[in-house]
Amino acid sequence: MTETLKPAYKRILLKLSGEALMGNLDYGIDPEMIARLAGDIVSLSKAGVEVAIVIGGGNIFRGAGLAEAGMERVSADHMGMLSTVINSLSLQDAIERKGAYCRVMSAISINDVCEDYIRRRAVRHLEKGRICVFAAGTGNPFFTTDSAAALRASEINADLLIKATKVDGVYDSDPMKNSDAKRYDNLTFDEAIVNRLGVMDTAAMVLCRENNIPLRVFNMFNPGDLARVVAGENIGTFVERG
Repeated sequence: MTETLKPAYKRILLKLSGEALMGNLDYGIDPEMIARLAGDIVSLSKAGVEVAIVIGGGNIFRGAGLAEAGMERVSADHMGMLSTVINSLSLQDAIERKGAYCRVMSAISINDVCEDYIRRRAVRHLEKGRICVFAAGTGNPFFTTDSAAALRASEINADLLIKATKVDGVYDSDPMKNSDAKRYDNLTFDEAIVNRLGVMDTAAMVLCRENNIPLRVFNMFNPGDLARVVAGENIGTFVERG
Protein backbone atom coordinates (compact mmCIF):
# COMPACT_ATOMS: atom_id res chain seq x y z
CA MET A 1 0.00 0.00 0.00
CA THR A 2 3.07 2.24 -0.03
CA GLU A 3 2.19 3.85 -3.35
CA THR A 4 -1.40 4.66 -2.42
CA LEU A 5 -1.04 5.36 1.31
CA LYS A 6 -1.85 8.94 2.20
CA PRO A 7 -0.86 9.24 5.88
CA ALA A 8 -3.16 11.13 8.21
CA TYR A 9 -0.39 11.23 10.82
CA LYS A 10 3.20 12.42 10.51
CA ARG A 11 4.69 10.70 13.56
CA ILE A 12 3.35 7.58 15.25
CA LEU A 13 4.38 5.25 18.05
CA LEU A 14 3.46 1.61 17.58
CA LYS A 15 3.15 -0.55 20.71
CA LEU A 16 3.75 -4.25 20.03
CA SER A 17 3.45 -7.00 22.60
CA GLY A 18 6.22 -9.54 22.81
CA GLU A 19 3.60 -12.22 22.25
CA ALA A 20 2.94 -10.67 18.84
CA LEU A 21 6.33 -11.94 17.66
CA MET A 22 5.45 -15.55 18.51
CA GLY A 23 3.07 -15.90 15.58
CA ASN A 24 1.87 -19.49 15.76
CA LEU A 25 4.69 -20.59 18.06
CA ASP A 26 4.35 -21.29 21.78
CA TYR A 27 7.27 -19.01 22.67
CA GLY A 28 10.17 -17.11 21.12
CA ILE A 29 10.15 -15.34 17.75
CA ASP A 30 8.43 -16.55 14.58
CA PRO A 31 10.62 -15.49 11.60
CA GLU A 32 7.61 -15.23 9.28
CA MET A 33 5.67 -13.06 11.72
CA ILE A 34 8.49 -10.64 12.41
CA ALA A 35 9.21 -10.37 8.67
CA ARG A 36 5.57 -9.47 8.01
CA LEU A 37 5.56 -6.89 10.78
CA ALA A 38 8.80 -5.41 9.49
CA GLY A 39 7.34 -5.16 5.99
CA ASP A 40 4.28 -3.27 7.26
CA ILE A 41 6.46 -0.90 9.30
CA VAL A 42 8.89 -0.23 6.44
CA SER A 43 5.98 0.52 4.10
CA LEU A 44 4.83 3.25 6.48
CA SER A 45 8.33 4.69 6.69
CA LYS A 46 8.69 4.76 2.91
CA ALA A 47 5.36 6.61 2.71
CA GLY A 48 6.89 9.40 4.81
CA VAL A 49 5.60 8.43 8.27
CA GLU A 50 8.01 8.82 11.17
CA VAL A 51 7.75 5.49 13.01
CA ALA A 52 8.76 4.73 16.58
CA ILE A 53 8.09 1.37 18.24
CA VAL A 54 7.92 0.07 21.80
CA ILE A 55 7.94 -3.70 22.12
CA GLY A 56 7.25 -5.96 25.08
CA GLY A 57 9.10 -9.08 26.14
CA GLY A 58 6.31 -11.48 27.07
CA ASN A 59 7.34 -14.06 24.46
CA ILE A 60 10.55 -14.59 26.46
CA PHE A 61 9.97 -13.43 30.05
CA ARG A 62 7.24 -11.50 31.81
CA GLY A 63 8.55 -9.72 34.89
CA ALA A 64 5.17 -9.64 36.62
CA GLY A 65 4.67 -13.35 36.00
CA LEU A 66 8.08 -14.23 37.39
CA ALA A 67 7.36 -12.11 40.46
CA GLU A 68 4.06 -13.93 41.00
CA ALA A 69 6.01 -17.19 40.90
CA GLY A 70 8.18 -15.98 43.78
CA MET A 71 11.08 -14.12 42.19
CA GLU A 72 12.06 -10.77 43.67
CA ARG A 73 10.10 -8.19 41.65
CA VAL A 74 12.94 -5.82 40.72
CA SER A 75 15.11 -8.67 39.41
CA ALA A 76 12.14 -10.10 37.52
CA ASP A 77 11.41 -6.74 35.91
CA HIS A 78 15.06 -6.31 34.90
CA MET A 79 14.90 -9.70 33.17
CA GLY A 80 11.77 -8.53 31.39
CA MET A 81 13.58 -5.39 30.23
CA LEU A 82 16.41 -7.48 28.77
CA SER A 83 13.81 -9.57 26.94
CA THR A 84 12.54 -6.43 25.22
CA VAL A 85 16.10 -5.68 24.07
CA ILE A 86 16.30 -9.13 22.45
CA ASN A 87 13.00 -8.52 20.67
CA SER A 88 14.05 -5.03 19.61
CA LEU A 89 17.30 -6.29 18.07
CA SER A 90 15.35 -8.98 16.22
CA LEU A 91 12.91 -6.41 14.85
CA GLN A 92 15.79 -4.11 13.89
CA ASP A 93 17.37 -6.91 11.87
CA ALA A 94 14.06 -7.70 10.13
CA ILE A 95 13.49 -4.02 9.31
CA GLU A 96 16.98 -3.56 7.91
CA ARG A 97 16.52 -6.67 5.76
CA LYS A 98 13.61 -4.80 4.20
CA GLY A 99 15.93 -1.95 3.23
CA ALA A 100 15.16 0.67 5.90
CA TYR A 101 17.35 2.31 8.52
CA CYS A 102 16.54 1.38 12.10
CA ARG A 103 17.96 2.36 15.49
CA VAL A 104 17.42 0.52 18.78
CA MET A 105 17.57 2.83 21.79
CA SER A 106 17.56 1.31 25.27
CA ALA A 107 16.39 2.84 28.55
CA ILE A 108 19.14 0.86 30.31
CA SER A 109 22.78 1.17 29.27
CA ILE A 110 23.83 -1.69 27.01
CA ASN A 111 26.16 0.19 24.69
CA ASP A 112 27.76 -2.78 22.94
CA VAL A 113 24.49 -3.72 21.25
CA CYS A 114 22.42 -0.53 20.98
CA GLU A 115 22.24 3.18 21.77
CA ASP A 116 21.13 4.73 25.03
CA TYR A 117 17.72 6.36 24.82
CA ILE A 118 18.16 10.13 24.57
CA ARG A 119 15.02 12.02 23.63
CA ARG A 120 16.63 14.64 21.39
CA ARG A 121 18.64 12.00 19.54
CA ALA A 122 15.52 9.88 19.08
CA VAL A 123 13.63 12.81 17.57
CA ARG A 124 16.57 13.53 15.28
CA HIS A 125 16.61 9.91 14.06
CA LEU A 126 12.89 10.15 13.30
CA GLU A 127 13.31 13.44 11.45
CA LYS A 128 15.96 11.76 9.27
CA GLY A 129 13.54 8.99 8.34
CA ARG A 130 15.04 6.31 10.56
CA ILE A 131 12.75 3.89 12.36
CA CYS A 132 13.34 3.89 16.13
CA VAL A 133 12.72 0.93 18.42
CA PHE A 134 12.66 1.91 22.10
CA ALA A 135 13.79 -1.01 24.27
CA ALA A 136 13.88 -1.82 28.01
CA GLY A 137 10.60 -0.15 28.87
CA THR A 138 11.03 2.96 30.99
CA GLY A 139 14.23 1.55 32.50
CA ASN A 140 12.49 1.22 35.86
CA PRO A 141 10.88 -1.75 37.60
CA PHE A 142 7.13 -1.76 38.34
CA PHE A 143 6.30 -0.02 35.05
CA THR A 144 4.77 -1.86 32.10
CA THR A 145 5.74 -1.49 28.47
CA ASP A 146 2.31 0.12 27.98
CA SER A 147 3.49 2.88 30.31
CA ALA A 148 6.76 3.04 28.37
CA ALA A 149 4.83 3.44 25.12
CA ALA A 150 2.73 6.28 26.55
CA LEU A 151 5.83 7.95 27.99
CA ARG A 152 7.85 7.74 24.77
CA ALA A 153 4.87 8.87 22.68
CA SER A 154 4.58 11.92 24.93
CA GLU A 155 8.32 12.64 24.83
CA ILE A 156 8.60 12.51 21.04
CA ASN A 157 5.26 14.33 20.61
CA ALA A 158 3.70 11.54 18.56
CA ASP A 159 0.51 12.33 16.67
CA LEU A 160 -0.92 8.90 17.50
CA LEU A 161 -0.17 5.95 19.76
CA ILE A 162 -1.19 2.67 18.14
CA LYS A 163 -1.62 -0.46 20.22
CA ALA A 164 -1.51 -3.71 18.26
CA THR A 165 -3.55 -6.52 19.83
CA LYS A 166 -5.10 -9.88 18.97
CA VAL A 167 -8.64 -8.47 18.85
CA ASP A 168 -10.18 -5.77 16.67
CA GLY A 169 -10.58 -3.09 19.31
CA VAL A 170 -11.75 -2.55 22.88
CA TYR A 171 -14.72 -4.53 24.21
CA ASP A 172 -16.87 -4.26 27.33
CA SER A 173 -15.88 -7.86 28.17
CA ASP A 174 -13.51 -10.50 26.82
CA PRO A 175 -14.71 -11.32 23.27
CA MET A 176 -12.81 -14.61 23.45
CA LYS A 177 -15.06 -15.71 26.32
CA ASN A 178 -18.26 -13.76 25.67
CA SER A 179 -19.82 -13.92 22.20
CA ASP A 180 -22.12 -11.02 23.14
CA ALA A 181 -19.24 -8.68 24.02
CA LYS A 182 -19.75 -5.16 22.67
CA ARG A 183 -16.97 -3.41 20.78
CA TYR A 184 -16.47 0.32 21.20
CA ASP A 185 -15.74 2.47 18.15
CA ASN A 186 -14.81 5.48 20.29
CA LEU A 187 -13.96 6.03 23.96
CA THR A 188 -12.49 8.67 26.22
CA PHE A 189 -9.59 7.83 28.49
CA ASP A 190 -11.78 8.62 31.49
CA GLU A 191 -14.40 6.10 30.32
CA ALA A 192 -11.74 3.44 29.80
CA ILE A 193 -10.27 4.06 33.26
CA VAL A 194 -13.57 4.23 35.17
CA ASN A 195 -14.99 1.14 33.46
CA ARG A 196 -11.70 -0.77 33.77
CA LEU A 197 -11.79 -1.82 30.13
CA GLY A 198 -8.17 -3.00 30.09
CA VAL A 199 -7.14 -0.82 27.16
CA MET A 200 -3.76 -0.14 28.78
CA ASP A 201 -2.73 0.17 32.40
CA THR A 202 -4.01 3.23 34.23
CA ALA A 203 -0.65 5.02 34.34
CA ALA A 204 -0.34 4.74 30.55
CA MET A 205 -3.84 6.07 29.92
CA VAL A 206 -3.35 8.99 32.30
CA LEU A 207 -0.12 9.91 30.51
CA CYS A 208 -1.89 9.86 27.16
CA ARG A 209 -4.81 11.86 28.50
CA GLU A 210 -2.68 14.54 30.15
CA ASN A 211 -0.44 14.93 27.10
CA ASN A 212 -3.30 14.73 24.58
CA ILE A 213 -1.92 11.67 22.76
CA PRO A 214 -4.80 9.83 21.06
CA LEU A 215 -4.76 6.04 21.03
CA ARG A 216 -5.95 3.57 18.40
CA VAL A 217 -6.36 -0.11 19.33
CA PHE A 218 -6.54 -2.57 16.42
CA ASN A 219 -5.97 -6.19 15.44
CA MET A 220 -2.45 -6.55 14.12
CA PHE A 221 -3.26 -9.92 12.54
CA ASN A 222 -5.56 -8.34 9.94
CA PRO A 223 -3.35 -7.70 6.88
CA GLY A 224 -3.28 -4.08 5.82
CA ASP A 225 -4.99 -2.71 8.93
CA LEU A 226 -1.90 -0.89 10.20
CA ALA A 227 -1.69 1.11 6.98
CA ARG A 228 -5.42 1.82 7.18
CA VAL A 229 -5.05 3.10 10.73
CA VAL A 230 -2.25 5.45 9.70
CA ALA A 231 -4.33 6.61 6.74
CA GLY A 232 -6.97 7.72 9.24
CA GLU A 233 -9.57 5.02 8.63
CA ASN A 234 -11.90 4.05 11.47
CA ILE A 235 -10.26 0.73 12.31
CA GLY A 236 -10.60 -0.78 15.78
CA THR A 237 -11.24 1.56 18.72
CA PHE A 238 -10.20 5.20 18.99
CA VAL A 239 -9.50 6.54 22.49
CA GLU A 240 -9.01 10.24 23.14
CA ARG A 241 -9.22 12.91 25.81
CA GLY A 242 -12.83 13.87 26.47
